[in-house]
Amino acid sequence: MKKILVLDLDGTLTNHKKEITPKTKAAIMEMQKQGHTVVLASGRPTRGVDPIRKELELDRYDGYTLAFNGARITRCSTNEVIYQQTLPEEIVPELFAMAKQEGIGMMTYDEQGIIANRHEDEFMDIEAMINQVQIRHFDDPTAHLTQPVNKCLGTAPVDIAPTIEKKFYDRFSDRINVSRSEAFFIELVPKGVDKAASLAKLCEILGRSRDDMIACGDGFNDISMIEFAGLGVAMENAQEPVKKVADYITRSNEEDGVAHVIHKYILAS
Repeated sequence: MKKILVLDLDGTLTNHKKEITPKTKAAIMEMQKQGHTVVLASGRPTRGVDPIRKELELDRYDGYTLAFNGARITRCSTNEVIYQQTLPEEIVPELFAMAKQEGIGMMTYDEQGIIANRHEDEFMDIEAMINQVQIRHFDDPTAHLTQPVNKCLGTAPVDIAPTIEKKFYDRFSDRINVSRSEAFFIELVPKGVDKAASLAKLCEILGRSRDDMIACGDGFNDISMIEFAGLGVAMENAQEPVKKVADYITRSNEEDGVAHVIHKYILAS
């Protein structure tokens, strides 16, 4: 049976330089040539996933991307958005207002890059660097939105992020999903959207079983898909809660952990 390999990007597929090593790339290309499917599942916006999609030739091998933590699924061979969820229009100004009240960063995305509030911090710069886009800061970011919003992202120092996350959860969790992807990133996505929910939708569209799926990740927002997949894999560098739910712990992202999984569970079968 052909496998579906689901890969988180940062801290999983890529190393600390945000690069895919030659060994890992070679393993991914070989499994695709053998007819297995690759899915890139990330909190990044679609534009931030696209360079890796192109590097791995997912268009050629009919792979898929799950962007915005699962809020948008794109079939790479046709560039068709086959599933999408957006935040309620009225909630986006509330998220930015609460961020201003709490003194933290808040951003969302459009085709040009990142739209953010006036709170500038190192974590916003990290997000811009990861996605290779520019940040545009505005006093009222919502006035500059021209399309539906798949996700907002809050940024807060590690020592206060859990408290800030809880405040957003207490106020908004009846209407949206609130979680952390990194210790300093607070993900705000449509209700019911996470990587597992989107993978379930993808399985439905493809007529495939989650038993055929192998999911690899390292962050808090990967827990749901690691639990969902037939084989859930945590990286050696993963957060401890991620390791606790995994079926298997592979090598770190600096030691070609993804390539190790491919050789052990896909190419060897």
